Amino acid sequence: MKLGLLVLCALLGCAVRWSQGAPPTCYSRALGLGKETMALLNKIHTYHRTKTCAQVLPTIFIDIHNACITAKLQDILYVVLNHSDLTCKQRPRFVLLKRKLENLYTIISTVCYRDVVFFSDDCEAIDTGHVSPSFGEDRLQLLVEDR
Repeated sequence: MKLGLLVLCALLGCAVRWSQGAPPTCYSRALGLGKETMALLNKIHTYHRTKTCAQVLPTIFIDIHNACITAKLQDILYVVLNHSDLTCKQRPRFVLLKRKLENLYTIISTVCYRDVVFFSDDCEAIDTGHVSPSFGEDRLQLLVEDR
């Protein structure tokens, strides 16, 4: 009896450890897909077979908290869909990139429209990867009060 209870507790402990706990939310899926897309873009830019194809792709640093992300995703998706070289369009990594970009755009713009909060609207940060610090209204008030 005690051995069966011990085995049952061990199996339940392993099952809890292997499970994710809660299903992924829309927001967590968008974050994960953004990271996956950035990793895939990095592979495309460095891999010797796709390096020449990637020269026409605009640089993008995916930050789903930036309000400009939907426009930039549209831009890069347009370039991927309308690539001039047919062999580049048929490469497996480009096909996967197209699919990930379409999914990410759909998730951010329609599925998770109310779940994603935009903290900035710095379009240059998506192009360069450098976020310029911006002071909020409360910080400006503190600067004025100190004088």
